[in-house]
Amino acid sequence: MKVLKFSSTLASTVDGIGRVSRIVEEAAKQGEVEVVVGSDYAAATLAVERNASALEIWTDVDGFTTADPSVIPNAYTIERLTYNEAMELCNFGAKVFDPPSLYPACAKNIPIHIKNILHPERSGSIITETLPPQEDNTLPVRGISSITETSVVTVSGKIMVGVIGMNRRIFACLAAEGISVFMVVQTSSETSTSLCLTPADGAKACRVLDAEFAMEISDGAMNPARLQEGMSTVAVVGENMKRTPGVAGRLFSVLGRNGISVSAIGQGASELNLSFVIERHLLGKALSVLHDSFFLSEHQEVNLFVCGVGTVGSSLLRQIAAQRDELMRERRLKVNLVGVCGTTHAAYDRNGFDAARYAGGMDTLTADGTEGGIGRMVEEVLGMNLYNSVFVDCTASPDVAAHYATLLSHNVNIVAANKVAASAPYADYQRLKDIARERGVRYLFETNVGAGLPVISTIGDLRASGDKILRIEAVVSGTLNYIFSNLSAEVSLSQAVRQAQEAGYSEPDPRMDLSGRDVLRKLLILARESGYRLEAADVELTPFLPAALFESDVETFWKELPALDASFEKRRRQLAASRKCLRFIATWENGHGHIGLREVGEDHPFYNLHGTNNIISLTTSRYRDPMLIQGYGAGADVTAAGVFADIMRCASY
Repeated sequence: MKVLKFSSTLASTVDGIGRVSRIVEEAAKQGEVEVVVGSDYAAATLAVERNASALEIWTDVDGFTTADPSVIPNAYTIERLTYNEAMELCNFGAKVFDPPSLYPACAKNIPIHIKNILHPERSGSIITETLPPQEDNTLPVRGISSITETSVVTVSGKIMVGVIGMNRRIFACLAAEGISVFMVVQTSSETSTSLCLTPADGAKACRVLDAEFAMEISDGAMNPARLQEGMSTVAVVGENMKRTPGVAGRLFSVLGRNGISVSAIGQGASELNLSFVIERHLLGKALSVLHDSFFLSEHQEVNLFVCGVGTVGSSLLRQIAAQRDELMRERRLKVNLVGVCGTTHAAYDRNGFDAARYAGGMDTLTADGTEGGIGRMVEEVLGMNLYNSVFVDCTASPDVAAHYATLLSHNVNIVAANKVAASAPYADYQRLKDIARERGVRYLFETNVGAGLPVISTIGDLRASGDKILRIEAVVSGTLNYIFSNLSAEVSLSQAVRQAQEAGYSEPDPRMDLSGRDVLRKLLILARESGYRLEAADVELTPFLPAALFESDVETFWKELPALDASFEKRRRQLAASRKCLRFIATWENGHGHIGLREVGEDHPFYNLHGTNNIISLTTSRYRDPMLIQGYGAGADVTAAGVFADIMRCASY
């Protein structure tokens, strides 16, 4: 026999009565049925009295879910769980049914089926004493529940240490006033006891406790009760947590990396429920990150804010759009683009939008009409307070780089194609690295040197393994290498510079590349990542063009540059006769850095470097024969690919 319980609210409408009748009729065909319209407890009691084979509770939800669906849209129904798990979830906010209803059914081991009367075809949740063997080896966390409104009252004082009866007095005086406590946390030193209760009881509890311990407080032996409001409680529940090492470590690690501070922690020796208290405004973020972390979500999510929709930013958005489905399918990773910002316009949506929509650059972004600018974007990033957030800087703006410290301090990962921050004064560079390490987030800038080449990550791996970088020699300007590798009897210096600009390899004002300042920044970054404290003033930069060309305007520069063609062609012919060529090379060795135009012979690894390729030669304590890293060093697509790779590193972290 089955006992079916229907909510009196559902059964009071014409449509509800019809649904109840159809469900009862179908159940009757399968055997004896008794129907209850009223309380869950009455239904459970009847099930025990009739020795029912099952108790079905028909309500307006599908059953227990892995988290609150109103907060976590991708939360899903838990098809099977134990009485203990159901009890813990109900006690901490999962109001599927009244918790006392479990006791009678649990005592007689009667399965409880939670069904949705609006969708009877759905499987719902089944609650039993134990899980079937095939489901017992499931994930350690079965569900995450929460109490949105929590007040925490703390009783503290040195007199509490080792004094028998202190907690009895605390709970006795609260009980006498009808104040219920749903979670208790006590320090092992016994100097304080924190009580979690509803906000309606918070201030009242403080008054009652202060009255109870008035004498001790007046003597200074105890402190007045302290009230914390605006808090929430989260409970992570699962029978298998007690057989899985590291659950608590993983939980608090992922919370910490996302900037979520825990105020109180409670866990019984049964390890069935690990509960903690956080600030209320962090609840949605905490639930989201835990749901993903414990693989209760179908996909892990990374939330992107992309600043800059120029050539690199637009290419990145195209690559994200092209790869999104494959990443979800192959790596179970959802790249969620929630913000795109230009200098004047921006678009934001915490639920995400299609990256292809803004891959066209400012034209498509302008159509949305939202205020742009880095100040507004930082406000949006901090205001959304999303977990696993990554700020992607595809600009070259000092104003954008100036906000890195704020973002990192709020546990936002940063991926930067922008070289300004990493090549700033050393103290500023190191400060960002320190903040990232302290906050447990990533600050990645692989594309600052060599576009998509794995240069910085390789140096990091070498150092982490105990190796020491002794010498760096590099061609790290795709623009300058394109110019000097294209020099020939048919192509003069001025023509090669013009070709580089027309091909999109140089800045609109090519003097920014020709000055060597960009190479200086890259050498600073390489040396710093290799463990050296280096400032720009420590590097000798030898320009290969007269200073006057950099002091005039761009139009004058283009007029005067051809005057140098003859001298460069003469030098090129002389070098070619000796099987040599020109390369613009940055070198770091023995505490000294130098950047300038050098002649290299055909026995040098840089001799055959063509096009926009970069090459970095690393001599280390272990690699006495230099390690060479070579490949495309310029171009929006390869730079965007390097940025995308850094985003993936943040996601895997």
